[in-house]
Amino acid sequence: MAMTTITIISSTTVNPLVRMDFILNCFIVGDCIICVIVFAMRGICYVAQNRDIIYTKHMQEHSRYAIGIDIGTTTVRCVVGHVDSDTGATKVIGVGQAPNSGMRKGMVSNLTGPAAAIDAALGEAERVSGHQVDRATLSINGSHIVSTKADGMIAVGTQDGGVSDDDIARLEEVATTGKVPPNREILEIVPHAYRLDGQDNIKDPVGMSGTRLEIHANIVSGLVPHIANVQKSSEMAKVDAAGIVPSVLASARATLSESQMENGVAVIDLGGATTGVAVFEEGDLQYVSVIPVGGINVTNDIAIGLKIDPELADAVKLEHARLDKEGASELVEVKQDGQTASYDRSELDEIVDMRYEQIFEAINKELKKAGRLGKLPSGVVLVGGGANVRGIVEYAKQHLGVAARVGKPAGYGGVSEQIETPEYSAAIGLMLIDEQSGGAFSKNSGSGKSVQASKAMKKAGGFISSLLSKFR
Repeated sequence: MAMTTITIISSTTVNPLVRMDFILNCFIVGDCIICVIVFAMRGICYVAQNRDIIYTKHMQEHSRYAIGIDIGTTTVRCVVGHVDSDTGATKVIGVGQAPNSGMRKGMVSNLTGPAAAIDAALGEAERVSGHQVDRATLSINGSHIVSTKADGMIAVGTQDGGVSDDDIARLEEVATTGKVPPNREILEIVPHAYRLDGQDNIKDPVGMSGTRLEIHANIVSGLVPHIANVQKSSEMAKVDAAGIVPSVLASARATLSESQMENGVAVIDLGGATTGVAVFEEGDLQYVSVIPVGGINVTNDIAIGLKIDPELADAVKLEHARLDKEGASELVEVKQDGQTASYDRSELDEIVDMRYEQIFEAINKELKKAGRLGKLPSGVVLVGGGANVRGIVEYAKQHLGVAARVGKPAGYGGVSEQIETPEYSAAIGLMLIDEQSGGAFSKNSGSGKSVQASKAMKKAGGFISSLLSKFR
């Protein structure tokens, strides 16, 4: 008994999105033709497919995303995360980066340069994630970022003597009045401790009974023009600022553990044009500053010392810079534009060492100002592109006199070798802060309204509370 299969392809498609024709199979058995008609299946499949489309659209419209954009002097990095509606966990679904121009020592000098870099980095992240970004938490950098101690006292305003949120807001206003010049904007108020009717070391007095409430706090601020320029650059790229966070504090969010912050630790952000220092102890931020020296200075030193152009000098730095000086002196080779250049290893090592020695001397000065020089039980955590230099850990131990390690971002889902590096610490931290501050809904839903940066910056207990809340 012979069997032949005849395949007839229907000219009618079920759904233009699927673009798949149904097939009618006719089986010939001897002289009989048995036709299996599947027109009924066509209607079933149409319903199922449209149900899936509707469900997918619904999920997209109600999905929550967290976005961090690290605006560095040399590079802009963007990370898009999807927040699981059930667990609250954030999974990285998009990453992008682009070279930056129009910035000097962490501060905007030309609006179009950072705007173009933000747009390019976002474009890459959007293509991978499938999510159109219209708001994000941004980084800010520069030596204008400082922290100032502040104290204040008020009489509790409620009749029953219970401390309210309004009392806290009023207390913080009293503590900051006259402490920050008019040309500076408060980025964050970090309460170290409250005192209520003589009772010390209160972390959260809301709801407690008393009449006299005091605060000991740390005010993080930046110059108004520099903050405004970061916001303007972002707006030119069609992205609203949900918050603006110092880069080194964003890195701390992604790399520090609870025990480190409690015992005493410093985050050292070795960036392209700046070096950020943030000191934590007893679970709170104690000190923050930004040094106007970074990897660009190392590149320029190599260019001058070896008499080569900066592009080649940067390639030499990335491939051959080291601080351990292990092994005999030798010639190192770098290929660029089809040409090979050779340089003496010992000469290169000396150039790199001199600049890093200057950077670490400056770090020691900042740690001394913070009162933590040589007094960090959990040592220092090194992040940023400068932390990739060979021998950096032992070099830090030797020059700072404390334990040291290279920090890698954590606290997110998704696997990507690109972001498991110290230079992505700030972008990941910004994403995590963005998630804890509410994140954003899909632009299509119309429910994800951006928070104005001015409001976000003035909100007490903002990004530092988000930073610390992962442990509380």
